[in-house]
Amino acid sequence: MKFKFLSHTADVKFRAYSDTLEGAFSNSVLAVSKFLFDGKIKEEKKFSVKISGRDFESLLYNFIEEILFLIDSKNFVPSKVANLKIDKKKFSLSATFLGGPAQDYKIESHIKAVTYNEMFVKKIKNKWVLQVVLDI
Repeated sequence: MKFKFLSHTADVKFRAYSDTLEGAFSNSVLAVSKFLFDGKIKEEKKFSVKISGRDFESLLYNFIEEILFLIDSKNFVPSKVANLKIDKKKFSLSATFLGGPAQDYKIESHIKAVTYNEMFVKKIKNKWVLQVVLDI
């Protein structure tokens, strides 16, 4: 399982999973894309990013916030992330988002913001688990 949506009273909550931290971050992109868009997104465009934080949670927050920034300001819909490398000591990452122009897809919902509410990044029984709540 790459991710699953969890029940939440007013917002969207999900967990992303992987054997690696990079894989879990990558799967969080899939969760956000799945919530926003129904169907397959063509990989026609690329955006490379460098992101940092003060811990894993702030790095995840900034990562998801970058996705929302690309959607809202660059009209870019991410389908997945490639070449994701996380420096666990410096809490930084570099990655390339792959996706397409937003105008080519029907947006099913809108995300106002990512939140720190109930957010965590943990290694549980040899699996990395990320939990995120998105304000909709």
